[in-house]
Amino acid sequence: MSKKQENNDAVAANSYTEPSLSIYVDRPVYQQEDLNRDTLYAKPSRLEAKERIQKCCSVKPVKCLRKTIPILKWLPNYEWKKWLFGDIVAGFTITVMQIPQGMGYGMLGGIPPICGIYMAFFPVLMYAIFGTSRHLSTGTFAIICLMTGKIVSQYGTHEILQNGTIIEHEDLSESNGGHIRTNIQVAITVTFVVACIQVFMFCIRLGIITTMFSDTLIKGLTCATSCHVVVSQLKEILGLKLQKRRGYFSLPLTLFDVASNITTVNVPSVIISAVTLLVILGNNYGLKKLMAKKTKIPFPIEIFVVIVGTTFSYFCRDTFKVLNNIQIIGNIPTGFPMIQFPDLSLIPDIFLECLTIAIVSYAITMSMALLFARKCFYEVDSNQELLALGVGNAFGSLFSCMPTCASVSRSLIQQSVGGNTQLTSLISCTLLLSVLLILGPAFESLPKCCLGTLIAAAIWPAVMQFTLLLKYWKLSKWDALVFLTAYLLTLFLDIGLALAAGVIISLFGIILQSYKPYSCLLGNVPNTDLYLDLERYKAVQEIPSIKIFHFSGILNFSSRQVFTESFGQKLGFIPSKILRKRKYAEDHNLSFEFESLMMKYIIIDFASITYVDPAGIDLMRNLARDLDQLGISLYIAGCSGPVFEKIAQWDAIEKIHSNFKLFPTIHDAVVYAQGIEKSFNLKN
Repeated sequence: MSKKQENNDAVAANSYTEPSLSIYVDRPVYQQEDLNRDTLYAKPSRLEAKERIQKCCSVKPVKCLRKTIPILKWLPNYEWKKWLFGDIVAGFTITVMQIPQGMGYGMLGGIPPICGIYMAFFPVLMYAIFGTSRHLSTGTFAIICLMTGKIVSQYGTHEILQNGTIIEHEDLSESNGGHIRTNIQVAITVTFVVACIQVFMFCIRLGIITTMFSDTLIKGLTCATSCHVVVSQLKEILGLKLQKRRGYFSLPLTLFDVASNITTVNVPSVIISAVTLLVILGNNYGLKKLMAKKTKIPFPIEIFVVIVGTTFSYFCRDTFKVLNNIQIIGNIPTGFPMIQFPDLSLIPDIFLECLTIAIVSYAITMSMALLFARKCFYEVDSNQELLALGVGNAFGSLFSCMPTCASVSRSLIQQSVGGNTQLTSLISCTLLLSVLLILGPAFESLPKCCLGTLIAAAIWPAVMQFTLLLKYWKLSKWDALVFLTAYLLTLFLDIGLALAAGVIISLFGIILQSYKPYSCLLGNVPNTDLYLDLERYKAVQEIPSIKIFHFSGILNFSSRQVFTESFGQKLGFIPSKILRKRKYAEDHNLSFEFESLMMKYIIIDFASITYVDPAGIDLMRNLARDLDQLGISLYIAGCSGPVFEKIAQWDAIEKIHSNFKLFPTIHDAVVYAQGIEKSFNLKN
């Protein structure tokens, strides 16, 4: 007995893990129209214009207000006994993280470090009111701050330092047409434009735009931008005084500058950076694991480093004169900043960069929001998140803030230590008031090399995402190409170009995949109504005189040629070519030898056809006509509702009936064909 016959016998015997479970069905063979009639099929009706107007007029203002301002919905339903303690702990933990990260990322954006603390207060306050995610920690985020910093360094002609000193960059004054703009003015203009873009996207319901950005694209962008962050901190870590590189190839040029000036490093800065790094590594690979066994609350390593570094610098600078050459944060003002307004004349020059920041910050925020929503079983509104970010940025632009974004690390910690709702953000804002109003000057002696090391260490896991390229290469060469393109363009050119190129490649990949759809011939699993790929499943059998062709994807004007080629490749012939050869032979009185096709019925499985247009329907009609001239009947099985409706609609418009039969399943078509064949044999 052959191996294939043994497999068939095993299938027929139902030798499964659950032999007591079987399926027995007794029903008539249906054509699609018969099934529709018996099951009272009706096309879903669309709302008429009058009904749409009535629906809009029936909107309840209070309900609409609660949806637009979610705090009005979740705060009255807040479970104080159950959630308050966790939110307080999470709020304190996030505050401790916000202080060093805020100052570090503010410096990364080319503005005074105190502005990072402002970002942890003003926009976060708005997000707590308008946001729908319960676990996001918004505020400073390294990648967005770096993107903003590039614009600031390009258009800021005057730099306001932490102590209020103003430095003029003459080269930038000339390149900007003589316009005088401070670094803070450029930053708040960027924030304002980003806010306008996000609010506009909310108004036209563009929250779905994140579906255009694959995970591989976002990871490629963030990985390369993280490399920029680390390289930008080398001068702080090594205590070098370097001119900031701008434009294309800034990363390799910055590395060249560092290597060229390596002999001028500030030794005390290098030692402090090394000690800081060792402390952070000891925490990450030792203390963190020990504490995780006893408590969910992580050791606040960032604020610990900041306090120790500030204390050491404050008390030892006078004792050890060599430490006087170490750059420190300097003057930190207390109180709220003065309200400033954006420079509207700058908007045309920075709009495209701001559009990139708006999209990237929203994509990162939304991906984190969806992650927590799935994990904790609640829903987030993608459009409402746009409004929350937009309003937060608009409010923050008045108070010297850069664009905000959800922080991956802080959000994960907020959820892990017990944060339950947006009240965590409100508690964090309350605690940060003490820093803004009282405690700010306590951090004036903090060495910049400490902050630089903290930033580099925090962002390093994102840098190591480059190793994902091997994983993507094994799973999908196309995903690997998207990742690599986004990574290299961001690394050497510009993140805006990388984003555009990544989206184009992703869309091109989708189009290319539609031109290479999956198709196969199906065979029957003996004694069942299952039909599987003949090439993949060796135990299935072809049915005599019947061929079953499966095609996936869409069937429209652009895929007609692909369908025809796949059909000819799988079945071994193209009907129209055979008919043309036969016609040519008849016209020229030539003999035409036609090899029997050994089939009388062809069934096309439409179960995986998601869309068909008039061109696709005409293709089916022509195929059915050509096959009929060859003595072969064409059946179509498994049409979805929309596909069936499109065929029926096109038949009604052209007032003809398609010359192919429709069946709800492949098995209906097979049994129908076998019945006709049996009747024909009995007559003969």
